[in-house]
Amino acid sequence: MDRHWLASYPSGVAHDIDVTQYHSLTSLLEESFRKNKDRPFSVCMNRWMTYGQVDTLSAALGAYLQSRGLEHGARVAIMLPNLPQFAITMAAILRAGYTCVNVNPLYTARELEHQLRDSGATAIVILENFAHTLADVIDKTQVREVVITGLGDLLGFWYGRWLTFAVRHLAKLVPAYKLPLTGDRVVTPFKQALARGSTLPLRPGGQTLDAIAFLQYTGGTTGLSKGAVLTHRNIVAAILQAEAWFTPALGKIGDVSRTNSIAALPLYHIFALTLCLLGIRWGSHMTLIPNPRDIGKFVQVLKQRPFHLLPAVNTLFNALLQHPQFKSVDFSHLCVSQAGGMAASEGTARQWQKVTGCAMVEGWGMSETCAIGTNNPVNATEFSGSIGLPLPGIDVAIKDDEGKSLAIGASGEICIRGPNVMTGYYLQPEETAKAFTPDGYMRTGDIGIMDDRGFTKIIDRKKDMIIVSGFNVFPNELENVISLCPGVVECAAVGVPDAMQGESIKVFVVKNDPLLTEDDVARYCRENFTGYKVPKYIEFRDDLPKTNVGKILRRELRAGK
Repeated sequence: MDRHWLASYPSGVAHDIDVTQYHSLTSLLEESFRKNKDRPFSVCMNRWMTYGQVDTLSAALGAYLQSRGLEHGARVAIMLPNLPQFAITMAAILRAGYTCVNVNPLYTARELEHQLRDSGATAIVILENFAHTLADVIDKTQVREVVITGLGDLLGFWYGRWLTFAVRHLAKLVPAYKLPLTGDRVVTPFKQALARGSTLPLRPGGQTLDAIAFLQYTGGTTGLSKGAVLTHRNIVAAILQAEAWFTPALGKIGDVSRTNSIAALPLYHIFALTLCLLGIRWGSHMTLIPNPRDIGKFVQVLKQRPFHLLPAVNTLFNALLQHPQFKSVDFSHLCVSQAGGMAASEGTARQWQKVTGCAMVEGWGMSETCAIGTNNPVNATEFSGSIGLPLPGIDVAIKDDEGKSLAIGASGEICIRGPNVMTGYYLQPEETAKAFTPDGYMRTGDIGIMDDRGFTKIIDRKKDMIIVSGFNVFPNELENVISLCPGVVECAAVGVPDAMQGESIKVFVVKNDPLLTEDDVARYCRENFTGYKVPKYIEFRDDLPKTNVGKILRRELRAGK
């Protein structure tokens, strides 16, 4: 394929990557643990952890899991927020030769049951705050090994014990639960598992690049979630692709191992997970934000020390901008403001650059691609409105419904091929077959256009398209423009049934100007859209329904929720 986009690459970015320099993701992790043993790995609530500590503790937990007789390649679920326990658990599972199954800690019992049953997980490491949900469904799953951790388990002896006590007994954030100890099921406290494992040898996991590293479940916004099979090859490729792209942007630091990345997005989400693994490759450290919804505390953490890489979804960037103390943060060290996970709004991007002096750089990827796909050049000085260029080693094609590649400038489905792309959906051969074209590209469901420089712009997703009297209207276009209306904080556009024209457009708006009226928004829309794109209905709301990683749930708005 003619990769015409390579001519648009920033200086210093390699055109390809070599995955075979590692035997597995595990070998990448262990190399970094050895090389950086005395360097800081993470800081959480002002408690630091080194790479050496991660090495020791993950080896102990891995040895404990092996002692429980789990079969090679067993699926082990991780149901944790952004705490030091997450990285240790992830590394332990991989080093022991098992497969990580990332679980959203805020899942309902129904959602958790589906993921545990579908993945066939036989073990889980879970924060006690969510154990009541597991208790409701564990008898319907294959889970036999449960390791339970408290919030403060790795945050120092005195502070950690106080914090765990406060969470349990003062804030009462740990609902009562009773995990049934029937048959061969075992429930073990996290610190006890570490203590037992520390006396045992960790046997090599023996993985290859083609072994499964993660079952990464899709958001499930249109039905039951599916497990994307991500191999060690996929993950290593994604890390190296991200490294090739981002390292030149951090030149002013001098040494990428000094990078402080803000980990506010949940690490169970592929976007944050891949950037966490990139940090391990660099030997840099993360600032863990366990609860990014508490914007006040988040801003206070940002004030504590210089930070260089801040990844977020549009809604989180927006929430930070709305906080009155955010402008007092020191942004002089910020090198990359990476937007992903959802479409970035031009209005938010403009305001972000005005406040921080750092352009918001938008990228695009999926769970199925290890969050890696396209990205705008990291030396960008302004928001482009596109999702950028294919990253090193990736081919992107715009195809029609039959899988035929279209000419430059034509709109069609964005399809992707590369070493970071999943091998398929777990135990779903029919879904896997539907996901790929005959020439090996994965269909993404996103509709886009690629220009002659290789930059791609997403028009929208197929399922979100609104058809008004036969004309196609794409919600992202509406939302991007309406977000620039003075007084609008964020918005979402959906189609609603209309007897006359098939569908009408309804826009839900969150405002920060109490004087803004529906007529004001309607007038702005009439000034900026052709007639059939002007919303018929405008509704103000205090907030919009979102997933736990900040994506706006249009389906709930369509359902009247």
